[in-house]
Amino acid sequence: MIYAFDTYYYDDYANTVCIAFQDWASEREVEVFTEQTSISSGYESGAFYKRELPCILSLLNKIVLKEDDIIIVDGYVTLDNDGKIGLGGHLYEALQEKHPVIGIAKNEFTTPDSQRRNVLRGNSKTPLFVTAKGIDVDQVRIKVEQMHGPYRIPTLLKKLDQLSRE
Repeated sequence: MIYAFDTYYYDDYANTVCIAFQDWASEREVEVFTEQTSISSGYESGAFYKRELPCILSLLNKIVLKEDDIIIVDGYVTLDNDGKIGLGGHLYEALQEKHPVIGIAKNEFTTPDSQRRNVLRGNSKTPLFVTAKGIDVDQVRIKVEQMHGPYRIPTLLKKLDQLSRE
């Protein structure tokens, strides 16, 4: 199973949503998990994970992960060639490196990262930025290219974004 997470922030709470789907080419989700949590910290530039990681971990408590399950986050896993990690990297560590974590970001992080792959989908000239830990990022790049939907943002990730804003 693949579990994709996204969080949207309101004034006094965060709405975290997870869409579970069977495989990379899935058009529809198998299950949706949601949770609203109070915001424990404000946005801190360069430390986004401090705000979002507790939300994802809290929602993960409602999900029984199996050995081959994969997690996707809206953001980065690795940030640079010096070993700095983003939200996904911190999640990978919090899960004791037992499950692959993939970051699919819409906005470019400017530092060089040899583990970052650009993925062009549909007719878009703007790539998605893919990073990963626990799985080969080149394999993931191909899988993201093959995800359902004709546009830059795959169908289920677009739905995930919309659900987090409801």
